[in-house]
Amino acid sequence: MIKAVRGTRDLLPPDTALWNFVESTVRDVFRVYDFHEIRTPIFESTELFSRAVGEETDIVSKEMFTWEDRGRAESDKGQSLTLRPEATAGIVRAYIEHKLGDRGLNKLYCVGPMFRRERPQKGRYRQFYQIDAEVIGPPSSGSESPARDAEILELLATLLERLGIENWTLELNSVGCPNDRAAYNEALRKALEPVVGQMCTDCQRRAVTNPLRVFDCKVAADQPIIEKLPRISQFLDEPCRRHFEQVQEILKSVGVEFQLNDRLVRGLDYYSRTAFEFTHGALGAQNAILGGGRYDGLSESLGGPAAPGIGFAIGEDRLVLALKQSAEAVQRKPDVYIAPLGAGMDREAARIARELRRKEIVAALGDETFRLKKSFETATKLGARFILIVGENEVKAGAFALKNLENGEQVSVPRGDLAQRILAGQHS
Repeated sequence: MIKAVRGTRDLLPPDTALWNFVESTVRDVFRVYDFHEIRTPIFESTELFSRAVGEETDIVSKEMFTWEDRGRAESDKGQSLTLRPEATAGIVRAYIEHKLGDRGLNKLYCVGPMFRRERPQKGRYRQFYQIDAEVIGPPSSGSESPARDAEILELLATLLERLGIENWTLELNSVGCPNDRAAYNEALRKALEPVVGQMCTDCQRRAVTNPLRVFDCKVAADQPIIEKLPRISQFLDEPCRRHFEQVQEILKSVGVEFQLNDRLVRGLDYYSRTAFEFTHGALGAQNAILGGGRYDGLSESLGGPAAPGIGFAIGEDRLVLALKQSAEAVQRKPDVYIAPLGAGMDREAARIARELRRKEIVAALGDETFRLKKSFETATKLGARFILIVGENEVKAGAFALKNLENGEQVSVPRGDLAQRILAGQHS
C-alpha cells in the first residue's frame, strides 16, 4: 500500500470543516481591514529565497526543497527552482515585477501551502499551510509609519478573538535598522567568543555566520549563556527607539495587551525594527501561533524600489491546534435527508433536492433501494435534522412526510412549503 510521504498528511472531513471555518473567518476579518488576496506561484527561482531570506538561515541552508530544472536537451542550461518555504519573498517579488507601488499602499494576503524539510513534530509538517499578510508600499504612502505596525497587531488580536482563541500572549521587540544590527552583531560576537565552545553545534556555527540567530536556540543547556548576552534594545538608534515607542503607544490606546521581549528576534534576514510573536500555551514548548515583523529594506535587496513593509505568517496547522472548537461543532450537517421509497422515486427525490438546494438548504440524497429503517439509520448517522419521505403516494398527493429527528415530530407538508418549513426548523 502506498502511503503519504513522511512529513505530509491528508486533511479529511470533518477536520476540513475546521480549516474552512478558520479560512472563512480570516477572509472576513481581512475584508474589514481592507486587505486583498494575492496568489503567487508554488515554486520560484532559488535566488529569490537566498537573497531575501538569507544564505546563512536554516531555511536556505538546510530546509528548502530545491531542484535543477533542465530543458530536454542535455546542453540546455538549467534553472534552480525551489518550492516556496515562506510567502513574503514571493509577494515582494510580485510587488516589484508588477509595479504595485504605483497604486500606493498595498495591503495583501495569501493562504496556501509552503514547504520545508523540517523534522516532523506536533503541528509542523514538511508541507504546511500558512496565512500570510503584508502591508507594503513606497515611503510616500505611509508604509513605514508605526501606525501600520500597530494596525497589523490589532488586526491579529481581532482575528484570534473571532476564532475563539483565548489566553494568547503578544510578545514585542524591535530589532532595529541595519546599522543597529551591525553594531549589535559585533557586540554579540565578542560576548560569544569565550563561551561559544560550551554551546550546541548550531550555535557555534551561528556565532560565526550570524550571531543574532543564537537567540533562536531552544537547547536548554545553552539558555543560561544566552540570558547573559547583550540585548538589541541597548543598540537602537533614536529613530528606531521612537518608532518602537509609538507602536506601543497606539497598541495601548486601542487596548491590545503586549509584553516586551528583548530576546525575540525573527529567523529571517529581511526583518528590521518591529518584531512580534503571538504565543499560546496549548501548543507546548514550541508555542508560537504566528509571528512577523517589519522589513523596510527587502524590496531594495531584490532590485526593487524603496518599499517599507510589515507582515506576518500564521502556521495554519498550529492555529487549528489552538482552537477550542471541534471539527464536529463547526461542520454544517445536512438540514434534511431525502429518503426515496420505491421504484422510480430516485428521480422524484432528485427534483425535490434540486429545489431545496436552490434555497441554500443542505440536502443529503438517499437511494430508492434502501428500506425505510436503513434510511432513518443513515439520516441519523449523518446528523440530519429532518428526514423527508418521498414515495409514490406522497408524490401523487403533492405533500410529503417531514420528520424532525431531534424531537420526533412528524407532519405532512405541501411541496411548495417544504423549504420554508425546513428553514424555520433550523432556527427553532
